[in-house]
Amino acid sequence: MGQKVNPIAFRTGVTRGWCSRWYASKQDFADLLLEDRKLRNFILKHPKKTQYKSAGIDRIEIERTRDEVRVMLFVARPGLIIGKKGQEIEILQAELQNLIGRRINLKVEEVGRPELQAQLVAQDIAQQLAKRSSFRRTMKRSLETTMDAGAKGIKIQMAGRLGGAEMARREKQIAGSIPLSTLQAKIDYGFTEAMTPQGHIGIQVWINQGTYGDDTDGADAQAGQASKKPKRSYKR
Repeated sequence: MGQKVNPIAFRTGVTRGWCSRWYASKQDFADLLLEDRKLRNFILKHPKKTQYKSAGIDRIEIERTRDEVRVMLFVARPGLIIGKKGQEIEILQAELQNLIGRRINLKVEEVGRPELQAQLVAQDIAQQLAKRSSFRRTMKRSLETTMDAGAKGIKIQMAGRLGGAEMARREKQIAGSIPLSTLQAKIDYGFTEAMTPQGHIGIQVWINQGTYGDDTDGADAQAGQASKKPKRSYKR
């Protein structure tokens, strides 16, 4: 089941909330759903701002009210999105308003521990593979970093022409426990593709952050002794 079901979708509505929170009639639902998709694609694949890819965007949450659309970015390096004196975030907010023709309230929040977020770990692996790093060494280093940060388990799976081989194959490495069928387990999932000269390599990451209801912020209390940065919020 772990290879066929997205663990985030499996837990959404049971132990995890939605990334888009709004209500609409049947006539408007499809249009607003496409708007959400358009907003996320524009930010993640911005045609001009290449620094957004290295900012470490974990997820984008969208809330809708009668007057405005609230877009919340959870970023590992918020300075690349905010810019000097907040100029970049104002430009991005104006671009999003022109894109959908609605008032946008843009908010940026810092991710405290990027090593425990599966999407950020997958993006970091993809960047290293794009720089011709060894995939086995990269996987091992990511496993060690995440486990040292306090995770209870991590699984990394790659598929493609690994190491420039003629035939595509799949390899994975696991550390700790990954109970994918346990709904109370806080499993984070991330997927991305690494653009290599030999072709695209798919990267999947599962991270066990503990159980829902723990106050450890996804980190084991014994292992998570590293200094935790306070979360900062930036609102325009």
